[in-house]
Amino acid sequence: MHSNTHHPPALFSTVRIASLLSALLVALGSGTNYVFSAYGPQLGSRLHLSHTRLNIIALSGNIGVYGTAPTWGRLVDARGPRILLTIAFVCLIAGYSGIRHFYDAGLPEGVSELSTLSFCLLVVCGCLTGAGGNGGLASSMNATAKSFPDRLRATTTGLVISGFGLSAFVFSTIAHSIFPGDTSEFLLVLAIGTSLPMVVGFFLVKPVPLPSSESSGSLEHGVYGEDIEEDEFSASSPILFQRENNSHTHLLAQSEDEHEVLLEDDETARNGSVELHHTQEGTDYLVPGGAASVPLSPPVGSPRPRNARHRSRSALSISRSGLPQDERRSLDGLPNIHGLGLATSTKFWLLFTVNSLLAGTGLMYINNVGLIAQALLANGNPDYDNRQSAQLQALQVSTISVMNCSGRILIGLIADVTKNYLRLPRSSCIIIVATLFVTSQVILYTTEDPESLWKASAALGIAYGALFGLFPTITIEWFGLPHFSENWGFVSLAPMFGGNVFALAFGQNLDAHAPPSPPSPSPSPPSPSLSPSSSSLSPSSIANNLLARGGLPSDRTCFEGRACYIDTLKITTACCCFALALAIYAAWRDYSSLKRAEKRARGVHQALPQTEVLWEAQE
Repeated sequence: MHSNTHHPPALFSTVRIASLLSALLVALGSGTNYVFSAYGPQLGSRLHLSHTRLNIIALSGNIGVYGTAPTWGRLVDARGPRILLTIAFVCLIAGYSGIRHFYDAGLPEGVSELSTLSFCLLVVCGCLTGAGGNGGLASSMNATAKSFPDRLRATTTGLVISGFGLSAFVFSTIAHSIFPGDTSEFLLVLAIGTSLPMVVGFFLVKPVPLPSSESSGSLEHGVYGEDIEEDEFSASSPILFQRENNSHTHLLAQSEDEHEVLLEDDETARNGSVELHHTQEGTDYLVPGGAASVPLSPPVGSPRPRNARHRSRSALSISRSGLPQDERRSLDGLPNIHGLGLATSTKFWLLFTVNSLLAGTGLMYINNVGLIAQALLANGNPDYDNRQSAQLQALQVSTISVMNCSGRILIGLIADVTKNYLRLPRSSCIIIVATLFVTSQVILYTTEDPESLWKASAALGIAYGALFGLFPTITIEWFGLPHFSENWGFVSLAPMFGGNVFALAFGQNLDAHAPPSPPSPSPSPPSPSLSPSSSSLSPSSIANNLLARGGLPSDRTCFEGRACYIDTLKITTACCCFALALAIYAAWRDYSSLKRAEKRARGVHQALPQTEVLWEAQE
């Protein structure tokens, strides 16, 4: 008789919900990397930074986020969330305090350019904010993914990561409501407001063990081996899953390592599962389950020899020897791929490439939407006003943030519905995400009116949110849960490459169209009665007029509207279209694998009636 002294909390217990809500709070304090556009142009103007240099500072935050992802992931997988939340607290408060210090200090009198040392320190501060934010997110995501079963995993992780997307809106709204137009106080709010949630998370965010009813190896369709051809299904190369042994009899009391079950679709897993057992002598035998089950003891009245053992003979005998790593399965029925197996996986590089192209496009826009707003507002507008520009910037940041949050929640629900009800792999949703990115670039390409920029911001925000709401779940489904944070960390390196390339291209494109030097005042400024959208005013005459009345936002501001950045949009649109093609290929590949797996499962189920049960007495 075995008695359990510890029972895991129920699925919707107080401790599990408290951990989920705390993880959401931590994520809310971790996504302020997206708020850079709300203070970046002001920081650049005060420190006389070129657009390229300003983009490097923005990219330093992205490098902090994505560059630390593998390290943070490995750390939280091995040590849990607490140590990472402590690191996040230190990085966030130090990073934003440092940026605020440089903003408040400004440039020394008589100096027209920030020194190289100060610029490097500013870049380090940006890296710290990104590293701290990613530390908080990795902790909250890891705890949430391990606290909920697969059927709820996309929804719960999408909910938590939505806080990461909403972070920019929350902090931007707080700062502009309490300290309107005060960038220094805004940075102070960021320093304090991002670090305090890490303290709360230190005490409440933790992985909560699943109840036995949820953790005992339910097999799901849509979990399949990688690159397994249909004719490879044989006795020497099955697709196997490990499964927790819940039997209380000596008959089935094998170790967890030795208790495996063949891949089947949902209905077959419920009605006719096949369990594979190994004796200590290494003999394999099959026990059919569900409708095709056989009695585990002799009929009533028939004597059963002492020390008898159950054995089943079947035409199909399956061995685990020689099973490749990418076919190994953990207790939840998912793959367990990591390390070298991840690096050699075709699916990893497919996911990495799509993530790099799409997330890189999103980062380029998010970090530069303030400059885009300035360029559109200054185009042909002699009445350019800095306050109006700041309001337009804040509107774009808020729109991106809210839609980012919405996209993360919606894609989680859509992904679960796609798998659980439509019987399609979750990777099908990558097509939706890529299509949204292409749409956002087309809208931005055709936008000339600054008042219509919110449409591009909304489309990009929901696309970017959907990307980061879906890809963690795809990572779990393709590579498994035991090393989820580490694997997701490597997948998260992708935006650092695409984002850097696109952002630097954007900065150079903008600098190429900006005045080469501060314009000189014109003795005869244009008439203020002209319409702001008048095309008769040249960029140089507008710049002269703005300088004369002190309204020039920066000595490097581009006054040519969308022409300032349209060449970069051609590149990002083409890259998003290529990512869409890769997404279609990934979905087709997973769907084909799913159908092959279901066909194999049906073939195995039809072989079960040949099973013969013998009772043998051991001498």
